[in-house]
Amino acid sequence: MTTPSAQSVSPSGDSFPLPCDSDYAAEFERMNALAEQARAEGREIVVVMGVGFVGAVMAAIVADTVDRETGKPSKFVIGCQRPSSRSYWKIPLLNRGEAPVKAEDPEVDPMIARCVLDKKTLVATYNSDVLGLADCVVVDVQCDYLKHDLGNLENGSTDMAALEATIKTIGQKIRPECLVLIETTVAPGTTEFVAFPILKKAFAKRGIAAEPLLAHSYERVMPGRNYVSSIRDFWRVCSGCTEEAKQRVEKFLHEVLNTTEYPLTVMDRPIESETAKIVENSYRATLLAFLDEWSLFAERNGVDLLKVVDAIKVRPTHSNMIFPGPGIGGYCLPKDGGLGRWAYKHILGFNDDIFKITSAAININDTRALHVAELTRDALRNMGRPLYAAPILLCGASYREDVGDTRYSGSELVVRKLTEMGADMRVHDPYVDHWYELESQDSYPAPGHSLSRFFRNQDELAHVRVSKDLTASLSGVAAVILAVRHSEYLQLDPEEVVRAAGGPIAVIDCFGILDDARITRYLEFGCEVKALGRGHIKRLKEAVSSERG
Repeated sequence: MTTPSAQSVSPSGDSFPLPCDSDYAAEFERMNALAEQARAEGREIVVVMGVGFVGAVMAAIVADTVDRETGKPSKFVIGCQRPSSRSYWKIPLLNRGEAPVKAEDPEVDPMIARCVLDKKTLVATYNSDVLGLADCVVVDVQCDYLKHDLGNLENGSTDMAALEATIKTIGQKIRPECLVLIETTVAPGTTEFVAFPILKKAFAKRGIAAEPLLAHSYERVMPGRNYVSSIRDFWRVCSGCTEEAKQRVEKFLHEVLNTTEYPLTVMDRPIESETAKIVENSYRATLLAFLDEWSLFAERNGVDLLKVVDAIKVRPTHSNMIFPGPGIGGYCLPKDGGLGRWAYKHILGFNDDIFKITSAAININDTRALHVAELTRDALRNMGRPLYAAPILLCGASYREDVGDTRYSGSELVVRKLTEMGADMRVHDPYVDHWYELESQDSYPAPGHSLSRFFRNQDELAHVRVSKDLTASLSGVAAVILAVRHSEYLQLDPEEVVRAAGGPIAVIDCFGILDDARITRYLEFGCEVKALGRGHIKRLKEAVSSERG
């Protein structure tokens, strides 16, 4: 039972009281009235379960849909979020026409405001009884892969509790003719062998003989300035548990997405579409991990791996070779292979271990950032400076350039390892307002799930705040780590950096941010420069020393 004093606080600090049990009936009546009005206007009722990173924007895209013949809105969308203290704030925020997710895409905020305030095709609620009003339910509830050791995918597990509970609730409340579309990335076999039986069992308890209409279609959402387009204007894969479900999901996706320019791929079974998402992300994770060993080879043998990669990419068949930087991040690539590995054993029932490459790739990517701490230590040591208590600036908290997304960022491991070793860490990022993985490490991403559990000496990181003033952040530092290829960092003037720092510093380049000319300038100013995969820096240093004679 929810107590009247319970609150949910948004990232911006707005506080909202959680609903009490007595609030639910009136809330449903409000939703029912809105749905009846929308249905009378010929609109399909769509409930989106989960209004987080994917669900909030998917809900707005569906709500923005118009009939291609009349030009009038064809969908009425109800976003539904569980009223927990951690996430309830998303509901009142959405109902004010404000996005519950931070986005660099200028289309997100006005689209949500337009659908909520002007078109009135989007509302949000905490009462899951609205499932009974739906013609279609889109499931965007998190299904995570939990790693119990750092760099050891093999002993991890899939956390399906929230997804299974959501599917059970859906089965208890939807009408039999309602389409259920799982959009969440799930372990292969989940739709057919976990969700479908849950729905059938719930239907049987209600005396419903009809087969549930269950489908799967994974998203390929990308943060950044093309956030909306990565959902709406991008290729989709879909499938259904039955022929009718397949036809229904095709129709729905044709109506809400730009399938004219980006055609649907329709698979025979959900396990195929589920596997497509896992293989897609495991493939890219493996490409990134592949260069880790060659990065070390390059560092130890005077080779600039960036030049090697550029030379190879001239060949069209190898144009997708990617320099990995300090590990990989985002919500998908660091974990999705684990969903496949876990499903093979725990859903599909096989006991042998066939996932050698996928597991190794993710383990490599998960621990690559630790080498950055070693490079930082060595650079300072070469300057005769101890790492302990050294003020070190990390430039770039997010996992990729020009976005503010810190999920599974390699930068987090850099900060944690250096903090464990005694460094005094500072952070700058032009796109990140709050680094919750540090600020709220006791509870984020969930209690007991912070990466802080893999390191010692982490308590003080809760007090780290991300700066937007680079010059002030550089003042007095012993080292600067260029961790992300943000635009602001690509053109940094070595002279200005050294001046702001107050003298020569250690510079560690994680992502090929520095060209040879800038590396040389840092060396001329007396700095020590090290970089992932760039062993040729030793030659540049020798050339500078030779010129000084």
